[in-house]
Amino acid sequence: MGGVTPLEEVVLDLERHAGRIGWDAPPRLYALVESAELCRREPALAERLGLREDSDAIAALEQGELPEAGSLEETLARIAWPETVAGCALVIERMVLPPGVEEEMPEDEAAALEWAASHPQREDVRMVVGVLRDGDRHSALRLRRHDTDDEVLSGPDLVPALADALAATLEPDLPDMSDEGPRG
Repeated sequence: MGGVTPLEEVVLDLERHAGRIGWDAPPRLYALVESAELCRREPALAERLGLREDSDAIAALEQGELPEAGSLEETLARIAWPETVAGCALVIERMVLPPGVEEEMPEDEAAALEWAASHPQREDVRMVVGVLRDGDRHSALRLRRHDTDDEVLSGPDLVPALADALAATLEPDLPDMSDEGPRG
């Protein structure tokens, strides 16, 4: 066995697409839809994308700009997908610093961001994380200083916290019954 899964394929396709666009791009969110579902619901779109109903491929449909919110976690916490969406993926860039330099960081948020952006050990990374309702996950990471397709890291658990946040957007929205007393 050991072939590439449909989720791995779509995550790596999204990473290559982001690589062609270049760095310093805003975050991009995608609905992941199974080919068969897209062929049934949107046949013209499926045909334009070259999808077949008998394929196990997954189509990534970009959702437009993410709404401005306090943090990415807060933004994702406000998103819920309809059942027809098999999963979702996010492409995002972040700046990372080596362990131990946090003590040097200024307290002021604006000053800290400027300090981090000019730090000589700063590393820019592009992360593509995809999750499916069935629990399948896959990620791809590209470092700016290793900006070639053959140096992209890929695996299921590279960015677990982000994968968890994306998976939470796929959970059914259960009614809040915390204000209701016991029944009976």
